[in-house]
Amino acid sequence: MSEEGLQRSAILMLSLGQDEASEVFKFLGPKEVHKLGAAMAQLGNVGREEIEEVLNDFRLESVGRISLADSDEYLRTVLRKALGDDKAAHIIERILQGEDNAGIEGLKWMDASSVAEMIRNEHPQIIATILVHLDRDHAGEVLQFFTERLRNDVMMRIATLEGVQPIALRELNDVLTQLLSGSERTKKSSGGGVKAAADMLNFMAGTMEASVLASIREQDPDIAQKIQDQMFTFDNLLDLDDRAIQLLLREVQSESLIVALKGTSQELRDKIFKNMSSRAAEALKEDLEAKGPVRLSEVESEQKEILKVVRRLADEGQIVLGGKGGEEGLVE
Repeated sequence: MSEEGLQRSAILMLSLGQDEASEVFKFLGPKEVHKLGAAMAQLGNVGREEIEEVLNDFRLESVGRISLADSDEYLRTVLRKALGDDKAAHIIERILQGEDNAGIEGLKWMDASSVAEMIRNEHPQIIATILVHLDRDHAGEVLQFFTERLRNDVMMRIATLEGVQPIALRELNDVLTQLLSGSERTKKSSGGGVKAAADMLNFMAGTMEASVLASIREQDPDIAQKIQDQMFTFDNLLDLDDRAIQLLLREVQSESLIVALKGTSQELRDKIFKNMSSRAAEALKEDLEAKGPVRLSEVESEQKEILKVVRRLADEGQIVLGGKGGEEGLVE
């Protein structure tokens, strides 16, 4: 969601009654709640015209000027109603600059460096079990804060983790104050495996990714190849059909696309150009020429951000994925 869209959503939520707003929160995922909650907490008074515009866009009725000054207390009440006291406690203080709580739900709201600091001294198998319960991009970021040796060890364990047995969940509960609601279930929890490892690697820096794959290949070449086969990289955009490319382009900012296309093949660039209007394609070509050399790390960073959009669209069923294979430098 764009910054403008996030702000408009925050205005709408603060304009609704607490009961209605809490119902909306129930349909959002952890990251959406965090982003929207943070936007609500940072929002000050908003003029009547802007509020009316937002409400009209959502076909709601607006009356008079609505004060948004006491958004902190409003946010606390709404989140507690939507998520219950326990879940809300994990994020309220985080959003309002308080302390994070332990447990797997709390980890989802913590920044990657804090999660890494909390779990780095645990057994690699415990770390692997924790990471498969986080979002893939979040887990990928956490892994980048480990030493190379620990990162490679954990990734190998993730790639060969077929499921989490009850005994592993109980051990995890000894490490964290809370894993998941229903952690006493007898049915094992899924989440590990080759696909999980591949998804996490997709969000890691190129040099780290290469190191992890090389380490896994030394231990088990077959597993390493399976991971590579599951990875969707920027070059794999060539495998997407035209409709998927068009959907993706609607979600990506032009400046991000310009940087991401630096150093890519002409074939991929042509595919992108083909799915734009002639005017937009010409403008993009001119911007690419004018941009000049860009650091490889910047290119990789923007490409990974675009790949996040690709995966979100795939998860939503809007597109179907086809099939990264770096040192710091400049690319033309």
